[in-house]
Amino acid sequence: MSKVKVGIVGGTGYTGVELLRLLSQHPGVELAAITSRSEAGLPVAQMFPSLRGRVPLAFVTPDEARLADCDVVFFATPHGVAMAQAPALLAAGVKIIDLAADFRFQDLAAFEHWYGMPHACPDIAREAVYGIPELHRERIRSARVVGNSGCYPVTVQLGFAPLLEHGWVDDTHLVANCVSGVSGAGRKAEVHTLYCEAGDNFKAYGVKGHRHGAEINEQLRALTGRASTQCLFMPHLAPMIRGMHSTLYARLKPE
Repeated sequence: MSKVKVGIVGGTGYTGVELLRLLSQHPGVELAAITSRSEAGLPVAQMFPSLRGRVPLAFVTPDEARLADCDVVFFATPHGVAMAQAPALLAAGVKIIDLAADFRFQDLAAFEHWYGMPHACPDIAREAVYGIPELHRERIRSARVVGNSGCYPVTVQLGFAPLLEHGWVDDTHLVANCVSGVSGAGRKAEVHTLYCEAGDNFKAYGVKGHRHGAEINEQLRALTGRASTQCLFMPHLAPMIRGMHSTLYARLKPE
């Protein structure tokens, strides 16, 4: 069986390097291109020594022709990048998996509200499949565009999905208290993720509203088929490098 040629746009962040680690060990994948404008020409293993012997490539600029030669392109980039490049890649027959939020929402007004930008390709967004294989495996198999879920939303959906599918809980009073490590904020330098700020500290954030709350509710409503489905979501930052924990609460229905 021939291998799938994979390109990665944005290979220098935490998401990109984790994706590289996973794909480099996959027997059905050929890594064809790993892009970075700022690090073009630098061997991947020089930036990430843990990939030495696994990824023999160097970073390249995100050239459209090079990416069009791939079977699948992953976007491990900031929000807004994938939707700008999606039409050209799809026209070239390339499938897209976006790890940002460009293709997570069917409600594009909600996307524009929470991410502060108009959607560049609404028609493509509406055909995109939400990327949780445990819930949408068959649709993902045939999709041209997959919008990978947010970090908190996947933990909440996988916990609530079996309870909702069996009708065991009241779907109008769901609660999710979730905790993330600091790497969830990405590799960019920000005050709240500095060691002196995050170490020995624990806090809630996004208390007035968080974009992942909108994503969670859209997907849970799609699962139940009811607009009344509602989850109260509260994110927290913990002094750990990586990992997530979600404590979910629901009212059992009377037997």
